[in-house]
Amino acid sequence: MSRSWQHPLPEMPSPPAARAWQRLEPPEGYTVQWRRLIDAALELGLGPEELAAGGMDDVAAARGWKPATVTLYSKVARYGGVPLPVPPTPEPDPRTLDLRPLTEVRSEEPEHLRTVVWCAIALRWPAPVGAFRDLRREQVHPTTRRLLVRTDDGEWSVPGALSAWHAWEAVRNRFPALAESPWVLPALRRGPGYRSQVGGRLSSQALQVTFTKHAVRTALYLRATSAGARRARAEALAAVYETLSYDSYRRLALAGGAEPVAERGAVRAERAARANRAGGAPGTPAG
Repeated sequence: MSRSWQHPLPEMPSPPAARAWQRLEPPEGYTVQWRRLIDAALELGLGPEELAAGGMDDVAAARGWKPATVTLYSKVARYGGVPLPVPPTPEPDPRTLDLRPLTEVRSEEPEHLRTVVWCAIALRWPAPVGAFRDLRREQVHPTTRRLLVRTDDGEWSVPGALSAWHAWEAVRNRFPALAESPWVLPALRRGPGYRSQVGGRLSSQALQVTFTKHAVRTALYLRATSAGARRARAEALAAVYETLSYDSYRRLALAGGAEPVAERGAVRAERAARANRAGGAPGTPAG
């Protein structure tokens, strides 16, 4: 159990910022976020006392954190014993978005197809990135009309992903290391780690980077191929794609009516879905 931070005794100076942070233990399950919070605070010379007194505004401005990120790190600070007020989690913006361009097969490049099949499955099986990192090929079963995803938590029907699945399987079977890999989203090249290998399991961070690259490239494609009356809509869509993360993609899929796979984000997604229905906004298309 972590010791909570306490104000210094009267007339007693605060310890140096780095030493003050060392006196606190990271909250269980949030070690990575705790380390990032400390790094951000120390960049400004802030210890726990200064952070609690001044709040997160300066840190958020220095790091360019969005409101949802500020909320997350405020909660992490409180879990670690730093008494920060927690701002309310902002409502998702936008609440709806056309995600179909991210699921469309446009080339036979392995990196493109790997992310397309991920997006196509996630549109109706919006699992967290860690679940996709661990998803094995034996857990995905193509039928004549849809994919079936079977995990320890149940079975899900995924329509609209067959074309992407077969295109990805056809390309990966050309390369022995990929053909033999048990992972749905295997590594395509060796990384910096000594255990990294082609066909190995990707890290969650690598998957997040892969998604971001795919979203940016899709934005470039939309800008390059749209003209006339479609130009304005494509430009608006591309502008969102340029900053889209997988977490946002997953949240939008949930808000569009996809069945929740995990508890994380399900409450906010249902709230957004209700707002969409009340406002007559269209759901996220299946693609």
